[in-house]
Amino acid sequence: MRRIVLDELQYEGVLLDCETDIAAVISEFGLVDLTPARTGFTVRPRGRVGAIRVGDLQIEVTPKDKVGIASVFFLLGYAANPGFIPPDVIAEHDDDVFSAIAEALTRQAERALAGGVHRGYVSVDEAARTVRGRIRMSDQALRHFGSMYPIEVTFDDFSPDVAENRILLTALRAATRIPRMRRELLARIAGLEVFLDGVRPLGRGEALPRWVPTRLNERYHGALHLAELVLKHQSLRPGPAAKYDAAGFVVDMAKVFEDFVGTALREALVSHPGVVHTQYKTRLDENLPGVSPVTLIPDVVLTLDGRPLMVADAKYKAASGSGEYPNADKYQMLAYCTALGLKRAWLVYAQGGEPVTRRVRNSEVEIVEWPLDLSVAPAAILKSVAALAAGATSNATSPM
Repeated sequence: MRRIVLDELQYEGVLLDCETDIAAVISEFGLVDLTPARTGFTVRPRGRVGAIRVGDLQIEVTPKDKVGIASVFFLLGYAANPGFIPPDVIAEHDDDVFSAIAEALTRQAERALAGGVHRGYVSVDEAARTVRGRIRMSDQALRHFGSMYPIEVTFDDFSPDVAENRILLTALRAATRIPRMRRELLARIAGLEVFLDGVRPLGRGEALPRWVPTRLNERYHGALHLAELVLKHQSLRPGPAAKYDAAGFVVDMAKVFEDFVGTALREALVSHPGVVHTQYKTRLDENLPGVSPVTLIPDVVLTLDGRPLMVADAKYKAASGSGEYPNADKYQMLAYCTALGLKRAWLVYAQGGEPVTRRVRNSEVEIVEWPLDLSVAPAAILKSVAALAAGATSNATSPM
């Protein structure tokens, strides 16, 4: 297999010699940009991470600062469900993204099904020879024109065809369709499908069904959270004229980091009086007739009785060679403080290091640059967010 590995912040392109139709499929996934070159195409990252596989070609874009695939899944999972912090979701030692994800999903599914297949009551509509449940009179009249048989009925069946199993089966089958998947994994997944006999996989484009975490499906929780993440971020599609299949797992890390910081701060501030808002919409200028507003949308704002107490913004970007971040970030936070009437703002960067506090000249405003190292364990990441929340609320001040 041909393999190209890029860093998400890499500027220099890599030359790829491939057919035009393969390049078209690669472009559809949105992981990289392809620019025609003298021989083939130049491949560059476009702000997302993940992997795509087309025939015998695999292109990977790895996160900055050695953030592993396990950390990516932690951020994804926690943003969707703060209770999702399993320590062994993804094997970091597997250098193939697809194999790592498939291995983790298979392992979680094996654990879920080890205690038996979860069952529940499912509403079934069918044409039967005898009455079971209730008769659907309108369907009976429309479909059978007064005939007594068959009878259109609706009844509740105690079945394995519940949302939990449908999600799990669909994710497992998606893994089997990844080109060049390991035979050992395919065999394990085939064994799991036997347990899920009678379960219908989700159709193409069908929305994920809703399931509710309970004591009865507790052993499924880890597998289901992982399966949902895989289905939301993985895509499979046939190549031109079905000459080859293509698979991709693509994540927008800037959006993931922004969502994670918002969720983590909300959880860290749950015991603090007030309301945590994400994507808080306000304006910079006064509301004057005939003047269009200058809109501001901070990532996180804590309010109490409608009055802002704290503002924070998440920034997933590269520092300069000297370790400094763009001045525009500080200007933005100064605007937030001015519009919200606050004396302190928090810039949360995806990086290691120590916090830096900057005092704006001729004002009372302070801007705190808070590093959040994504390469450490999930517990350490959450501990850092908790420290940020504690510092932000202890220094929350009245309006300027």
